[in-house]
Amino acid sequence: MIRLLRPLTRAVTYTRWLHLLVGGLVVLAVATVHGVEDATARDWVVITLLPVPLMAAVALVPAMRRAEGLQARLMLFPGAHAREARSGDEGADGEGPGISVAPSASWRDRGRTAVWLVVRLELGWGLGVASVQLIGYALALLGTTSEAPDDDGLFLPRPTSAAWNALLLPLPLLVLSVLVVAAGGLAAAAARSLLGPSPTERLAALEERTEQLLERNRIARELHDSIGHALTVAVVQAGAARAAADADFTDRALEAIEETGRDALEDLERVLRVLREDAEPAHRRPTLAAADRLLESARTVGAEVDAEVSGPVDELPGPVSREGYRMLQEALTNVLRHAGPVPVRVRVTVSGGALTLDVRNALPRQAAPAGRGGSGLRGIRERAVLLGGRASTGPEDGEWRVHAELPLR
Repeated sequence: MIRLLRPLTRAVTYTRWLHLLVGGLVVLAVATVHGVEDATARDWVVITLLPVPLMAAVALVPAMRRAEGLQARLMLFPGAHAREARSGDEGADGEGPGISVAPSASWRDRGRTAVWLVVRLELGWGLGVASVQLIGYALALLGTTSEAPDDDGLFLPRPTSAAWNALLLPLPLLVLSVLVVAAGGLAAAAARSLLGPSPTERLAALEERTEQLLERNRIARELHDSIGHALTVAVVQAGAARAAADADFTDRALEAIEETGRDALEDLERVLRVLREDAEPAHRRPTLAAADRLLESARTVGAEVDAEVSGPVDELPGPVSREGYRMLQEALTNVLRHAGPVPVRVRVTVSGGALTLDVRNALPRQAAPAGRGGSGLRGIRERAVLLGGRASTGPEDGEWRVHAELPLR
């Protein structure tokens, strides 16, 4: 019994009831104009069907779909106060009740909106009539009306015995409760089906979600590359300064740590602006034109960097140059983190319609690393694939090699 009565404790039951009753007022207005005195069954059929063409015409207005969608979200699927959490209420973006609030963009949308308006109209009118009849019957059983049974407008006959009146009193209220809950559930299901996102809207939402995930992934890589590089340089510099016990070397190490930390803070500030949707233009992100900064930071920690840059690096397309910078940064970071200040050979070549990055360093004394590497090396390969190129990382001929080829078009 408690389970059956639980819907009556939810606010959503009554907001759905009200939403349907408001939709049925159109038929009531038609009935008032047409007249209901001595109306026959044929007259009631005409009254019920007369507003249907009007609803179909109204649905042709694109904004009507948006208006009905907003009303359905508010009344059929209200917020937490309704205490109704159900699976399947999510929309195309994974949130909300799955009701579109966009104007009609096609004739199919207009047709679905027209069907929804008719469903709401007829369902609301039927529920309104049932509500009036059942509430009136309950009041008649209580004896609150002095009208004769033939004049009270009720369809159901009343028992003549007062004892039977008392026994039958809960029945109309129970029937009304069942009708209200059932009609509300039917309206919610119809709204999801008829006012739900169209295939075009679902595809647009999916594309937007994909772009958001790609942007988050890019931001994570930016943080990993920039902050990881700065911390690696700082740790190596601090360790070398402590081991050297030389005042001049310590001063140079602290200066390098300060400069690297400042660069990392600038990168962090830029990424935070992206997260605040106040993103810095893409053309202002670091490019391979600033590769000397990376090479110099590696040299300051004691690494012997043999660098050679050939070709028109300054003329590289923006995306290729920016991603190439991050790939070079991660490659140098990987060297310093795992091998320390060892000799490094860097080759950056622009020729034949492609950018080639090649970074080699001696393997550390311990066993050569196995597997496909961590997230940084995986990020190099993923960056290359996104640009239509390819990259490989791993030991080769006694050295650790990072090799990437990026097409310029």
